[in-house]
Amino acid sequence: MDAVLTCMVDEKIGPGELNTRFIQTVKEFTGCDGAVAFRSPNIALSYALRALDLEKGSSVMISALAPSWQYAALEDAGYKPVALDVSEETGLVTSEIVEAGMKNGGRLLLLHESMGIIPEDIEKITALGIPVIEDISHSVGAIKALTAEEAAESGSQGSAYAPAKAAASSSAISPAGASSGSSSAAVSSSDSSSSAGAANTPSANAEPEGRKAGSFGVYTILGLEEHDSITAGGGAVLMAPGRREWIVLKKITDEAPRTDILPDINSALAWVQLKEFRRNEEARKNLFALYQRALMSSKHKTFVRAPDFGSTVWSFPVVLSSGFKDVKQYAARKEIEVTAAYEDSVIARHEEELSASCIHAKSLLLRGALFPLYPRLSSAFANKIVKVLGTLP
Repeated sequence: MDAVLTCMVDEKIGPGELNTRFIQTVKEFTGCDGAVAFRSPNIALSYALRALDLEKGSSVMISALAPSWQYAALEDAGYKPVALDVSEETGLVTSEIVEAGMKNGGRLLLLHESMGIIPEDIEKITALGIPVIEDISHSVGAIKALTAEEAAESGSQGSAYAPAKAAASSSAISPAGASSGSSSAAVSSSDSSSSAGAANTPSANAEPEGRKAGSFGVYTILGLEEHDSITAGGGAVLMAPGRREWIVLKKITDEAPRTDILPDINSALAWVQLKEFRRNEEARKNLFALYQRALMSSKHKTFVRAPDFGSTVWSFPVVLSSGFKDVKQYAARKEIEVTAAYEDSVIARHEEELSASCIHAKSLLLRGALFPLYPRLSSAFANKIVKVLGTLP
């Protein structure tokens, strides 16, 4: 927190040196080619849409379980948001769902990787021929393991980077003045398994070879809001995974007014959290493993996710087989606050409009619950949550 206090003492709280330092750390952490930190996710999305030169009035596909700000921001920017249903096993859109959305006029996908999970078929999604803006506000830090074919090609090239052809395929819309597609960010290799649904526990300190969350889309948004994985108290980073996309984005953002750019005081808080991310994530994953084992004793379940580095821990979501109200009251008697997992989602704000077309999302809206999970949770309180999870009604 020294960086935040220094900002206050020096009275240098506007956009400046610490914003630059934070962006450099973002680039090192994600492997992106360039990035800009803005004061809100809405602003970040507006610049991404400008860089793509997407025609006003176009249909933009979003998950029905995405945060509600996405729907409102698209409407404000002059686009038509199209909410898609999700897989009940993951809470995410699939390539089949996106393809059906394209047949209904969808020209761009804003992909929210909810609960820290990267879609298992994300390569199929990016190969559908439309641009993708990835939202890694929950999934930052996740690494999707390379397929055997990708790993073999990567090794034959003598590089720790995933092959370029694994990046997003050419799409119907390119960044203004450039061809589409994004380079992939990858990391040094070690053995990695990806069996879905296995306990999400850290198996080693070394990061596996694979593609990082944020490297699949043409552009990527990392939210810095209160409940995002990395918070600055507000704001968002807009990243360009590849050089071509960054050239276009830089030209646009170089002219951005200072009132759009994230101030240093917020940048300082986000910078500290990003530097501490791996240590905090290890603590979160240890708690997740405890919670998951306890939940196995109940009649409820959590989402299917890749183990180890394949997903990150944003919270502990439970898909209830009974009513949310009963579970909330039961936990409250044990002094544990349980919240609805999707209370601020698109479908929560547009339930009447979307209930018929987004059946699985509606079900998860009613049955999704979040249990407290954060790095500095005391052992006594964590043990209390474990006991409650194993005895839920």
